[in-house]
Amino acid sequence: MRPPLPPIRAPWILRMTWRDLCFLHWPLDPDLIARTLPAGVEVDTRAGRAWLGAVPFRMTGVSPRLLPDVPGVSAFPELNLRTYVTVDGVPGVWFYSLDAAQPLAVRLARRLFHLPYFDARMWVDRREGVTRYASLRTHRGERPARFAAAYRPVGPALNPAPQSLDAWLTDRLVLYSADGRGRVFRGRVAHVAWPLRRAVAVVGENTLTDGLGVSLLGEPHLLHAEHLEVRAWPLERVR
Repeated sequence: MRPPLPPIRAPWILRMTWRDLCFLHWPLDPDLIARTLPAGVEVDTRAGRAWLGAVPFRMTGVSPRLLPDVPGVSAFPELNLRTYVTVDGVPGVWFYSLDAAQPLAVRLARRLFHLPYFDARMWVDRREGVTRYASLRTHRGERPARFAAAYRPVGPALNPAPQSLDAWLTDRLVLYSADGRGRVFRGRVAHVAWPLRRAVAVVGENTLTDGLGVSLLGEPHLLHAEHLEVRAWPLERVR
């Protein structure tokens, strides 16, 4: 049994809404993932497999506590590449990259949350239930990365069982990050249960994993979420 997290006592510091989100996940050899993680962060597995996910979505309503939204700043596309880990037995998400089309958000997230955010040119359009999404990383000094896909939800709403793969991939209220000195931090978020549905997707291009030396083979496991309101708390050092 994994250790429970202590209750959150501090107030949340950031609110946001995630929209038109698609989880695209591929199973991988855990050893391929383990070699990419810093000391103290261990790969989490299900049935002996690690999972790597590309997650395109739109952020809206991004604002610090007690402050209003700012036009041109509080809404932007975001695309992340992630895997699943544990630190001291507590499961969470590890981000390899987070591309965003809002320069201020990129710089604040890098500074305040030690997350690998990158500048990108991004385009998103949703018509008749289909989201078309394209991203090109433009961050100075970083390897370019491209992603292009079209996706849509299908079927009824899901209610994943706690021990299902769908829940394992998505029911994560913790993120981990590391600073330039190798110190590991834990961040926590809160939201209601994911409004999940199955999805179909066509991926035209995906070079997000080129820097990891990992190939994504076969069809991904797909899930979709229309809308989720989220609160985030400050980081706490764990290592």
